[in-house]
Order: sequence, then structure tokens, then C-alpha cells
Amino acid sequence: MERRQFLKIASLASVSMLSNIPLNAAEKRPNILFIMSDDHSSEAIGAYGGRLAKLNPTPTIDKLASEGIICKNTFCNNSICSPSRASILTGQYSHINGVTSLGGRVAEKDQTLPVNLLQADYQTAIVGKWHLNTQPLAFDYYKVFKGQGKYHNPAFFERRSPDSKEAKLKETGYSSDLIYESSVKWLEQRDKRKSFALFYHFKAPHGPWDYHDRYASLYNDIDIPEPESLWDNEGHGSMATRGHNDELISQIGSSVGRRHRSRTQTKFLKKELARTGNQSIRDKLDDLSDDEIKRMSYQAYVKGYLRCVRGVDDNIKKMLDYLKSEGQLDNTIIIYTADQGMFLGEHDFIDKRWMYEESLRMPFIVRYPRAIKAGTTTDALINNTDFAPMMLEYAGVKKPKSMQGYSFRSILETRKEPPNWRTATYYRYWLHMAHHYNPAHFGIRTKEWKLIFFYGQPEKVQKQGKKKSPKSLITPPGWELYDMKNDPHERINLYGKSRYAKITRQLKRQLKDLRDDLGDSDEAYPHIKAVVERHWDDDLTESIRISNHLKNNAERLNSFEKSEEIKKLMK
Repeated sequence: MERRQFLKIASLASVSMLSNIPLNAAEKRPNILFIMSDDHSSEAIGAYGGRLAKLNPTPTIDKLASEGIICKNTFCNNSICSPSRASILTGQYSHINGVTSLGGRVAEKDQTLPVNLLQADYQTAIVGKWHLNTQPLAFDYYKVFKGQGKYHNPAFFERRSPDSKEAKLKETGYSSDLIYESSVKWLEQRDKRKSFALFYHFKAPHGPWDYHDRYASLYNDIDIPEPESLWDNEGHGSMATRGHNDELISQIGSSVGRRHRSRTQTKFLKKELARTGNQSIRDKLDDLSDDEIKRMSYQAYVKGYLRCVRGVDDNIKKMLDYLKSEGQLDNTIIIYTADQGMFLGEHDFIDKRWMYEESLRMPFIVRYPRAIKAGTTTDALINNTDFAPMMLEYAGVKKPKSMQGYSFRSILETRKEPPNWRTATYYRYWLHMAHHYNPAHFGIRTKEWKLIFFYGQPEKVQKQGKKKSPKSLITPPGWELYDMKNDPHERINLYGKSRYAKITRQLKRQLKDLRDDLGDSDEAYPHIKAVVERHWDDDLTESIRISNHLKNNAERLNSFEKSEEIKKLMK
């Protein structure tokens, strides 16, 4: 049986079918260019107007924004690579599609977005980062990295057609450049009678920030502006993230400086100084104070990151120039996003994972002059489960019943929210204390408020050696409340203050209702459910006990980092 027919039949039970659009009208439907980078913070996009905007880090993306719409309140539901990508692909939250961590898988039939585009007779391709533990078989063409991939001379896995075999290719060059070259090659060879949907996915600017040599001097003579919270976080966080008396600050959340005992960006400082020729400074590092090291580490970190960003921006420009030369620019819905945000020193953090704003927020820009007015913005609450329904609506496809997200096409075109549009978005981070020592948590984000509950438990009770040691993985439960209107950088946790008791009760009810609506009940995780129920209205006695336990048994956290499970996930 021909593959397109097979997938169509296989998905009939779970998805709605196409709108009444004849196949010979494919050329009338817009092309889709879905550009996604990895870990690109909106702070590092000029159009979003953050502290780095004056550095002009993204001239091409900024131009794209000026010709389209900026979505200011776009959020992921699980800020880590594989889960976010799975949610975009399926239109489902992590607890539904099963990809709660880096080890999740999405079968071909469940790759709902490309399956439905294929049914609409789009020609589909994905080039670059995939980062799911299955093959992107629902695409007509793919050329993707295995896992994270490398910045220089990466290996690709390529399948040229649904009937061909996958081939492993080792190519010479810089990953962002190679992704562009392979994408254009596919565009040139595609069936031009059909509309295309190209998933143009960069590895950059994911760490380690191994930028191309042509960017080595970029920002050399500039001091990158520092966030205030790089130095001052007294009001931020809770017992769940700081400990009863700040005893967990050195154990939770990877750091720019030496705050964290092992997960610190300073480990990469000597390597970067050697690359940039600062040998004299490198030799003196051991004699510098913690503050001096932190300041130097921050500068090296963000400069390396922004150099990788520039490689993305330059290759987006080349792609837009190509589409213009082919007369396809204005007939293409061009989307720019990242799989999540990224900390660039805020709260002394690196990486993502947290529900805090720098990690939670996704850049999202759309250019389509035939329907979207240039130079516009929206503050509608958009979740990454909404991306697929939106793209499918533009493709003339009804939203599959399996998708939990909603199309926001009308918002893009009118800047008005439908009467029934969401007033809150849900988030959950599952991968408890792995890699960067982030406690598991969930929460709710409205336009004005953010409420987070750190339940501090692993998805599964882990085995360490011959003994079950759940205590070594448990962190203190705790709540955090932030006023996003008056405190957008989340400097002051308001939870527990009498003045905010009413809004706290309202948000807890809203959070519970949203969890129920989305089917995230924790019935499969009775140990987590018990903690949630016990601490919903606070039980500080247990939190204090757990905090003191971790203070006195810090080595148990070290043993977890060395466990076989984590070693496997970190490959």
C-alpha cells in the first residue's frame, strides 16, 4: 500500500479529516516555513526589546517581526528539548503524549502535524535538529541529527523519500550553514506543483556554544549588560528552591558563578579564554574572587551564546533571500520560534527547565503579508500545543480530536482574542533534579500572575544500588507567587503574604480546574499525588524536615548525578 494512503487510513480513527479543499488547489494554499532554534531566549531577540536589544543580536529576525506579528505571551508547557518538540508535533501536553523527559518517543502515526499536512497533499521535510528517540517518518524527507548533534562536522541521518532507506552522512562544515544548504537543496528538488511545509530546525544556540570562527570577534569589545538578578535574589524563590535557611542555594539550579557546588558555567571559562587568546587572564583565574569569576563567566557565556545566535540569524536571511528569488516569499507563512527560552544569567541561572519567565517564554513571530498586518503584536496567552492546530488551519485541515491545543489564526489576523480563549496556561517540569538540579514542579501563568508548586518528587521512585532511596531525590515542597504586571522579572515571591491570600486562593482553584481539564491528575503517580494533596494548603513542618535532611546529606544528590539513568540521559 502506498505510504500516503496507509497513513491516511491509520489515522482516521483518531483525527478529523480535511476541509473540503480539492487536491488540485494545493498551489492556492500557503507554504509553511517553520523555523525553530534551540534555547533561544526572547531576551536575545532585538524585536522583544529586552536588555540585549541594543546589541542588535538578530537583525534578520527583527526584520521578520517588523513585517509580521510578535506574540508576546507564548509559553511552553515543559521547558526541555524533547518534551517541547513532542508537544509541538502532537498538539498535546507531556502527560498525554508520554514525552515527559529526554527519553520519550513519538511513533510515526502519532507525529500528528506532519501526518495531517501529508493528508492535505503538502510536501513535507524536516532538516536539522529532531531530538526525539524515533525517526521523523511522517515527513516526506528528513535530514536530521541523532540526538543533539554537533556544531562542527556533524553526522546526519537522511531519508530522501518514504520508499528509500535511511543513510548516515558525515558532513564537513558548521551545523547552521549545513542546515541551510540541505534545506535549499530539498526546496530546489521538490515537486513544485505542491505547497511545501519545511521544518527548518537549528541546533544553535544550545550549549556548548561552539560558534563558527567567523563570529569569534563579535562582541569582543563590548560589556554585555547584566541582569540585576545575577547578583541580587533575596526575594526570589522559596523553601523549595532555597531551603529553610538558604541551605539549598548551593545544591539547586545550575549557576553562572560558583554558587552551585558542581553545575557551574565557570567550568567552561578556561576553555573559552584559551580560544579567545586571553591566556594571561586564564592563568590568573585561581587568584580571582568569586565575584570577579562570576562577572567573567557571565561575559564569556553570553558572548558565546550570542555568537551562535548570529549564525542562526544569518542563515535565516539566506533562506528568506532564496524564497524571494523564487517568488515564494509572500506565499509562505514564515514562523520563527524556539523550543523554549533560556536563562542568560537571570537569578544566576544557566539552562532552562524552570517555570520562571526566561525559561517558560518562547519567542514566536509570524510573517504572512496576505493575512497578517505588519508591525503588529498580541499579548494573547499561547501555548506550544497551539502551534500545530494553527498551522493546520492555514493548511485547510480541521484540528484532530487528539490535539489539546487550539488554533490562534484569528488572533494573528485580527489581534483580538475569541470570547472563549484561555485565561491561563499550564506548565509542568517532570525531570526532577536531573542534569541541572531543578526540582519537579507545575503551575499556572495568567497575564497578571504566576503560581508555581514545587512538589519535589521524581516521576518514579529510583533505585540506587540495592536500596530504594527516594529520600535522596526528594526536595522540599513549596509555593511561589509572582505579580507579572508589577514584577515581570520575578524578584519577589508573594506567596504567604496576607495581602495576596485572595488571589492565591483563586489561582489555586484555577490551577486545579486546569489540571482536571487537561487530565493531569497524577493517578499513575500516587507518591506525587499524596504530596500535592498534603501540601496544597501548606505543611511547612515536612518541608523544613526535608530541607534539613538535604543539608545534612548533600552527597546523596551527588550520587544521583552519577546514577546509570542520568548517565544514559546525558549521552
